[in-house]
Order: sequence, then structure tokens, then C-alpha cells
Amino acid sequence: MTKTVHIASDHAGFALKRIVLEHLAKQGCVMQDHGADSTQSCDYPVYAQALCKAVLAGGDPGILICGSGLGMSMMANRFQGIRAAACTNEFLAEAARRHNNANVLCLGERVVGAGLALAIVDAFLQNEFEGGRHQGRIAMFDCNPDA
Repeated sequence: MTKTVHIASDHAGFALKRIVLEHLAKQGCVMQDHGADSTQSCDYPVYAQALCKAVLAGGDPGILICGSGLGMSMMANRFQGIRAAACTNEFLAEAARRHNNANVLCLGERVVGAGLALAIVDAFLQNEFEGGRHQGRIAMFDCNPDA
């Protein structure tokens, strides 16, 4: 698998980010690390924003890691064109890619162990959007709820 993958974490996801970086490097992925650089307390929105801007600019997938995966996914989904999915198992990661055209995977270091996290990452990156009947549903994501 040779592809570029963007990755970022906050302090609570830093250890798992290092494990994911090593795993994907062994698979030949080109990694773009958008921080954080330590376990020192930091603000996750800063890193989610940097990653989302890079994903939108280049079209490559992204992985965000925090303590639960929830804060990162909430921040990422504020960006039009980002479809971030917090996943806790391989099925969710595969479905997010195939049916929802997710372009950012969110993981919680305090929720999934390293082995499961790597399986989730692989399921996310090894699947592609199916299009078809799902495309119309994805188009509805960018609606104006007040219209």
C-alpha cells in the first residue's frame, strides 16, 4: 500500500499515534504528521484543523487520535467536505469508507487497544467508497437545515 496518509493527535492520543505511524511506515505509506509532538497537554482542535485543511487540499485520507475519538471527530466534521468517523471496530471503519465516503478516521487511545486500532486503520485504508446508491445520500450531507 503506497499512499499518503495525514495523521494528528492531541496529548491523549500521542502514544497510539506513534504506533500507527510505525505500522503504516512498514506498509510503505508516506505519512504527514500534523502534531502533537508529545504527551504535554494541548488543544485537540488545533491539530484537527491542521489535518482537515491538508486532507481537503490534497484529497488524501486522514487519521485523528485523541482520548475518546469523539472530540476530534466533532471538530473535523465542522469542515465542509470532511466526513470524519469515530470507529471502534473494523466493521465501522469499512462501512464508513464504503458507504459514507469517510475521509478521516478518528480513534480513541483510551477506547481501543493498539492491536484493534491497527486493524481499524487497515480496514479504513484498504476500503474505497462504493458510490452508487450511497452517492445521493452523501450529497445530502451538505444541506442547509434551515432551507
